Amino acid sequence: MIRFLINQESVEIEDVRADLTLLQFIREYRHKTGTKEGCAAGDCGACTVVLAEPNADFSALHYRTVNSCITLMSAVHAKQLIFVEHLSNGAALHRVQQALVDHHGSQCGFCTPGFIMSMFALYHTNSLPNRDDVLHALSGNLCRCTGYRPIIDATLAVCEQQADDEFTRNTSSTLSTLKAIVTRDSAGGDHAGNDHAGTRNLIMPRNRKSLAKAIKDNPTAMLVSGSTDLSLTFTQQLKSIDTLISLSHMDELKACTTTSHSLIIGAANPIKDITPALLKHFPQLAELITRFASLPIRNQATLGGNVANASPIGDMPPALIALNAAILVDNGIQKRTIPVTEFFVGYRETALKSDEWIAAIEIPFLNANQRLAAYKISKRFEDDISAVCAVFNITINHGIIEQVDAGFGGVAATPAGCNALHDALVGKNFSSKACVDLGKTVLMNAFTPIDDVRATAEYRKTVLANLWHRFWLENQSDTTITTRVMNHA
Repeated sequence: MIRFLINQESVEIEDVRADLTLLQFIREYRHKTGTKEGCAAGDCGACTVVLAEPNADFSALHYRTVNSCITLMSAVHAKQLIFVEHLSNGAALHRVQQALVDHHGSQCGFCTPGFIMSMFALYHTNSLPNRDDVLHALSGNLCRCTGYRPIIDATLAVCEQQADDEFTRNTSSTLSTLKAIVTRDSAGGDHAGNDHAGTRNLIMPRNRKSLAKAIKDNPTAMLVSGSTDLSLTFTQQLKSIDTLISLSHMDELKACTTTSHSLIIGAANPIKDITPALLKHFPQLAELITRFASLPIRNQATLGGNVANASPIGDMPPALIALNAAILVDNGIQKRTIPVTEFFVGYRETALKSDEWIAAIEIPFLNANQRLAAYKISKRFEDDISAVCAVFNITINHGIIEQVDAGFGGVAATPAGCNALHDALVGKNFSSKACVDLGKTVLMNAFTPIDDVRATAEYRKTVLANLWHRFWLENQSDTTITTRVMNHA
């Protein structure tokens, strides 16, 4: 049984396909057509809706934008679903809607509801956003019919006002209803949605014991958490699936803790939720994380999912490889640790056994001698897939390279390291021109990438070499660079 709120209406769904998307539910089951389908891939933002979910102690609601075209129904359990029809009060527009009208930001109309929902979520989460905050909030809404300026102006203007609308006034009752759903779940065990024939199962375990049983009882079922990748098999490839096991309600997979030497991130944590912890300990990953798709995707996509799908162009695996992370896996009886360098065994293949799942990812902290940088090259700055991703983690002691750890995406069938780079550079003077030249030569010949719509193989190899040169330049002292320039003048 899936229980949630649609605005203030309590809804229970029992007969539901496992692969039913939220967009299909809104348009075909609720017959609300303001939410649009554009790309069916989570790229354009026309399908943006908002999920309001309680915090841990049920004292506040957190508003989160999601792409309904790739969000599965398991994601809405014990949450409040809000779509564009809920914002206005009769003929009176909501403040964010009126702001868009006042600033002439409305477009052809197709994508406007998605922009409105992104603005609405920011209105409820950031009382005085700056322009960068607005750009991040709208990063998943890609239409440019009227340009961005009037939409940005409208968002800045409305967010100057303290959030005061029907939703804030109903916060207490919303929290009470959602808490009752969670309490009912705790008393009644795991929840699942099944059709009468038993062929459309959606299983939502809440602890490792019940997850292990679900996998054992349904050996062909797929695990899903954020669904931002898996859903494309339903929306674009038009495949169907009989049984899904959702990890959305596994609280033990959402912990984020530290030890004296590492950060441990639960596999089912959305990228947006772990960003503060990641950037606190690894601020050098800021560009990679803030360019990880768009905000609605980061609100759903999980670190465990980004690793488990073993995509050669996933953004986080190269960083995890460079940081010597470990993948902590579980089967409900015992746990084991797999070095990330041994986790990817082939194209879209991992070292996971059939009864295992990723429980967490452990990332060692850097020491004072390590220098880290992450680079993503793509055709579009935001909401795009890497043509090349490169992450360098170099240990330098008194100017001499002691260790080279690096991770790369887009250049091989799996996310990959490069032992040849380590072997070639260890013992070399990092500041020497020979070092940068040698690194470029190694990387030009280390991989055999393919030609595709994002880049040619030759381009990828050239960019990879140039990224090493960029890293080398960025980690030279000003004095060293000045001296070198003068010597070459």
